[in-house]
Amino acid sequence: MNKTIRRAAAFCLLLAFAVLLRATWVQAVQARALADSSDNRRKVIAQYARPLGDIIVAGEPVTGSRRTESGDLAYARTYTDGELYAPVTGYSSQVYGATQLEGVYQDVLDGTDTRLKNPADVLTGKETEPGDVLTTIDPAVQKAGTEALGSKKGAAVALDPATGAVLGMVNTPGYDPGRITGGSAADTRAWRELTEGEDKPMLNRALRQTYPPGSAFKLVVAAAALEDGLYGSVAEPTRSPDPYTLPGSSKVLTNENPSAPCENASIRTGLQYSCNNVFAKMAVDLGQDKVKAMAEKFGFNTDKMDIPVRAATSVYPSDMDRAQTALSGIGQFDVTATPLQMAMVTAALANGGELAAPHMVDRVTDGDGNTLEDHSGPETSRVVSSGTAEQLRDAMVTVVERGTGSNARIGGTEVGGKTGTAQNGVDNSRTPYAWFVSYAKADDGKQVAVAVVVEDSDAARSEVSGNGLAAPIARKMMEAALT
Repeated sequence: MNKTIRRAAAFCLLLAFAVLLRATWVQAVQARALADSSDNRRKVIAQYARPLGDIIVAGEPVTGSRRTESGDLAYARTYTDGELYAPVTGYSSQVYGATQLEGVYQDVLDGTDTRLKNPADVLTGKETEPGDVLTTIDPAVQKAGTEALGSKKGAAVALDPATGAVLGMVNTPGYDPGRITGGSAADTRAWRELTEGEDKPMLNRALRQTYPPGSAFKLVVAAAALEDGLYGSVAEPTRSPDPYTLPGSSKVLTNENPSAPCENASIRTGLQYSCNNVFAKMAVDLGQDKVKAMAEKFGFNTDKMDIPVRAATSVYPSDMDRAQTALSGIGQFDVTATPLQMAMVTAALANGGELAAPHMVDRVTDGDGNTLEDHSGPETSRVVSSGTAEQLRDAMVTVVERGTGSNARIGGTEVGGKTGTAQNGVDNSRTPYAWFVSYAKADDGKQVAVAVVVEDSDAARSEVSGNGLAAPIARKMMEAALT
């Protein structure tokens, strides 16, 4: 064999070895990544080759699957009362992927989760039946919140204080996920409509949008003051000049009601009339570190809050000067919170000072109904003492019975709450946010905690208030939960 042939043979052998090495690398190392790639059409075909498992509300599926009329995707997702439950289910689309519970539990719902397979199925590659996701949502609470919010832009969350179960999660304006499940031209038009407008109906404001909580945050500051011993009870007078000048500043902090008895008011009176001077001064007296520590006990500054959908981080800031600390005491400056977070504050107070971890999935089951995950046993943490919680509940009842939260009253039922009106935009140039956070307790001991934020409404700016806009929504949800 001459030299040229030997060299050609060696080169061909090298090429063959390179091809084998590349094939081995793809099959052994990159196989999973390629299989999971969004560009892999085979994955989508397999996912929609049969009906998906369902998301269940109160024993009834609110999702389904329909046989498609053409194309290589055999089935498409369907929704019952899609707009009502979209903040919970999210969507599962042949083109745009999946969100919310549809996304978190995609492997369970399409049957590829390894927990659905027994050892024999794993060895043989046998297809398994999809599983189901059973939620904690109460249809009556969900419907009451959606109807009460109506055309307003906002969100609301209702929790069971004892278990942390999410009874209602409402977001307006809403959308019907059934409009974007397929790949037709109509689905494409619907997607553009939902994603290009200013209203952002697909944004889950209850979980993923943070707002300045305004005066609703005064509950956190009051809890810090009682736990620290700065004040011994909600009836003790505070050291709160009115008007109050922010430390190191010439800015004078005023109260919404100039005739309210806010000078040196007690915590009870300060909550009843929503006295800014009381809680701004209280935050300065405590110092930002103590207020921050209490806020974090309630859940602020938690980076990974999964219920199981991940919530945005509610923030109590650091490195503030004394004037900024004062403003943080009334839920302004850089304090931000989701409606879920503020519902957690009132839920902990309603539950004797213990916070049950919020969750909106009760169980996950396989195709035969066997439990894969069980979230019914609450995980709790102590936030404040039972005595502090009892005092603040009593003060919140005063807010509803004789203060700024009168529109939340439910005849014959113990209701406590706190209003909030938070500045929006530079120098409060935009319509303020209206908050109401509350709890209600029935004679049989059943309880519910609710937080409502109204981001925008048809009300005139002068009529925007937590009591006027948000409290009636909270009342409707509380009534539905207790009955």
